[in-house]
Amino acid sequence: MESGRFIGGEEVSSFEQEFASYCGKKHAVAVSSGTSALHLALLASMSNGKLKRGDEIVTVPNTFTATAEAIHLCDNKIKFADVDDYYLMSTENLRESISPDTKAIIPVDLYGQAADMHRIMEIAAERNLLVIEDAAQVAGAEYKGWKTPVADIGCFSFFPAKVLGTIGDGGAIVTDDEALARKARQLRDHGRSDRIGGKYEHSLIGLNYRLDAMKAAVLRVKLRHLDDWIMQRRRNAALYNELLSEIPGVQVPKEREGNKHIYYVYTIRAQDRDALATFLDNAGIATQIYYPIPLHLQEAYQFLGHKKGDFPVAERHAEQILSLPIYPEISGEQIEYVCDKIKEFYAR
Repeated sequence: MESGRFIGGEEVSSFEQEFASYCGKKHAVAVSSGTSALHLALLASMSNGKLKRGDEIVTVPNTFTATAEAIHLCDNKIKFADVDDYYLMSTENLRESISPDTKAIIPVDLYGQAADMHRIMEIAAERNLLVIEDAAQVAGAEYKGWKTPVADIGCFSFFPAKVLGTIGDGGAIVTDDEALARKARQLRDHGRSDRIGGKYEHSLIGLNYRLDAMKAAVLRVKLRHLDDWIMQRRRNAALYNELLSEIPGVQVPKEREGNKHIYYVYTIRAQDRDALATFLDNAGIATQIYYPIPLHLQEAYQFLGHKKGDFPVAERHAEQILSLPIYPEISGEQIEYVCDKIKEFYAR
């Protein structure tokens, strides 16, 4: 506040360096939201000639609308692949979904763990496809010992509810690709020239996708605590798993071998899900459904021509998933209370 530098400046550049280092990447480009990160990653890839308008991009239907929005707003074609029992892109279905028009893949790391990224990267390499990892929910997660993102480009969200959240919207693109990072920095700030003294020179038509300095300052402080918060979330998830694993009608979340799940949300699959949610709400326990309607069944995406039954695994999950309270400070007694109420529901 005392610096008077609210846009850009040292806080933003320092956070970029620190977050890139944390992720094990060379570059981070701080932006205004996770949606901005996805949109900007695609625009920068198009500006660098890796994609063009009209290219087909494969993603998943069980994600927040921002993933598909970014594809559509770049005049690219949305193609869906179904998911697996981890709620993540099925590599088998991915292979079936790729067509001669496919030029990129956007796997979504959901609920706190990474997709099967090495296998996805292998498939992409076979077809010479770009991979942009939607890592909005997995800051600090690991895949086979690697911090996310594993892909060529990773897009993060710092929405306040995220494990690493700020005071409002925020996001970042993380990559080892210096040329792409340079393009993204230009595009986020109205396409300004990066030449010294080029403040009012615009070499590209860009956008205002900058991260505020105050939000970056908050993220710099919180980043130092991220690993501790993840450890506490994993401890709390382990207690949930222990208490819920023997309850008929409940399936606890699976952690893929080699993954380090950060449990951004703790999502079970439950029989009679809606009745259970109501029962828990009446007991003073908040729950949430991420996401109740897969994108291919949303009104906004009806132009794609999909119908119910096209992506059966994602649809089945949407009817069963329920996220329970989880955060670093939740107590063991509170978790036991939630689990006792779930047992009570299924014992009726």
